[in-house]
Amino acid sequence: MGSSLPGRVAANPTQYNIEAIAKLEEDALRRRSATERVSDVIAGFVGNVGFLLLQLSLILIWCLWNLRVIPGVKPFDPFPFGVLAMLVSSESVFLTIFVLISQGRMSRQSERRSHLDLQVGMLSEQELTTILQMLQKLCQHMGVNVEASKQEVQSFSKATDVHKLASELEDKLPEK
Repeated sequence: MGSSLPGRVAANPTQYNIEAIAKLEEDALRRRSATERVSDVIAGFVGNVGFLLLQLSLILIWCLWNLRVIPGVKPFDPFPFGVLAMLVSSESVFLTIFVLISQGRMSRQSERRSHLDLQVGMLSEQELTTILQMLQKLCQHMGVNVEASKQEVQSFSKATDVHKLASELEDKLPEK
């Protein structure tokens, strides 16, 4: 059988974390709908310099062709380029939709990561609170004088009220 989780983490925590994060990302990519996959491919294609250069080249050729700059070529969309304007406008609508679909998926994925991060942070805080309480009891039992840092330790060893923290943070953050 495979090694246990605590054993794998203890053996190489960095490698374990990298593998866990990679698995989460793979799972998120696998969960995408067909529309999201297509949107991601299109957004990836149009979101690079190659596509920009292609667009500029096509528009330049279109303009040169239809401004009678190229000898022997008959214009098909004379100035003010009504067909070009319609095509570019249509293209921009569709590209915007595809980009928004991809951004929506990435936003949901980011929100899931934030919730996971919050959960891990809250578990860590609870674990640290428990450890501080245990250390405080051990120090008292062993007769170790912790008076110098007693108040600080006591404040950290109390459970954190997440709702109170969120409310205080909400009051302190500037309005957008």
